[in-house]
Formats: sequence, structure tokens, C-alpha cells
Amino acid sequence: MDLKFILASQSPRRRELIQLLGFPFQVMVADVDEDSVTDPDPAVNVVQTARLKATHIAAQLAGASLSPQTLILAADTTVAFAGEMLNKPANPAEARVMLQRLGSRQHEVHTGFVLLNPANGREYQGVSTAVVTMRPYTTEEIDAYVATGDPLDKAGAYAIQHPVFKPVAHLAGCYCNVMGLPVCELIVALEQFLDGDDSFQARWELTAVQNAHLHYPCPTLTRLQTRHTV
Repeated sequence: MDLKFILASQSPRRRELIQLLGFPFQVMVADVDEDSVTDPDPAVNVVQTARLKATHIAAQLAGASLSPQTLILAADTTVAFAGEMLNKPANPAEARVMLQRLGSRQHEVHTGFVLLNPANGREYQGVSTAVVTMRPYTTEEIDAYVATGDPLDKAGAYAIQHPVFKPVAHLAGCYCNVMGLPVCELIVALEQFLDGDDSFQARWELTAVQNAHLHYPCPTLTRLQTRHTV
């Protein structure tokens, strides 16, 4: 199968994670007003925002000659804490406040994703949720991390994968979801979207996906490994 993705994201994390699937892709940035999505349920909000991005790219591609195996992939991530959605901080001060609030506490990370085939309009919507417990970092650690600039393009003002700050004490769910693209849930979605096409299943390597999770267990990955080894 000559499957190809159009990734509707400028996120370097999503570009890194989509490579685990082993298919070619190109990036098209979806310049949309994400604030126009106002659903208060974070798990619904991220899916609606992802769909906004996907349909925006589809509209840009209208009239283009595309292979029927070309799929648009869009995603959106938020941190849900104390009844609020913590998205990317507007400035270092806001990042500092977010990190202070999250420290030693538990929150949820929701990543919504949409697969859209612009050739026939077929669409798949999904959402992955992880429960994250932060470690008890100090004010000095927060200041040092914020000074790196890393929190400013991250939902909740942190990166689970940061090698120095290492903000997470415990994770229940998909590590890749917290990074911004739930690869395991995406594989499940693609298997359904592509009707179990064997040529798709042969292209990705679960070892690479497992390695991307580092030492964090993922229940969806475990199910995938069990299914494809029996």
C-alpha cells in the first residue's frame, strides 16, 4: 500500500512520533482559530480542534490530484486540571504558574486525533487520555526549566520527555499521547480505517513504538503486542 500522511501540525514531537509508523509524510500547518472551539469537555474539545485542523487542510487541498491512499492526520493536546484546560502558556510567567499548580498533583492529558481521506471524505475520530502524577519539584527547578524556553510550546507547560526537568512521577496511559500523538491508539485506528490491510500492518515495527515509550508501560501497546504475536 502506498499510504502517505499529510500531518496537519508544526509540532516537532508529532513529526518525530509519526515516523514510527514507517510511512512517508509531509507537513501542512493548519492556520486555524483554535479558540473558536469552546466545548468545555476537554476530551471533546481536543477532537473538535483536531477536526477543525483536518478539514482546514482538506479545504486547501480541494481540487488537487491526490492518491486515494493519502490521509490527513490532525491532533490536538490539552492538560485538564481542576476543571480547566491548560494549553500552551502565553509567556514564562504563565508557564511558571501552571507548573506550580501541577506540582505533586494529578491531572489528565487528552489528545484528540482525526484521520481524514480527502479523496472520499472518510473520517475517523479518536481520543487518548492519560492520567499523570507530577513529582514534587522545587521553585528553583521550575525557574531553571522555564528559563530554557521549553515549556512555552507545550500544553500544561511541560514535556514529559525533558531529560533534565523530568517532571512526571507516575503515568497511567500512553507516553506518546502525553508527548502529543498517541501512536498506539493511532495504529488501532488505522487498522480499522484501512480494514485490516496486511500491507499496512507489515510496515510498522512495534519494537520502535515500544522504545519510544521509554520505561512507561502502555496498555494499548500491550494489547497490540499480544494480538500480533499470537
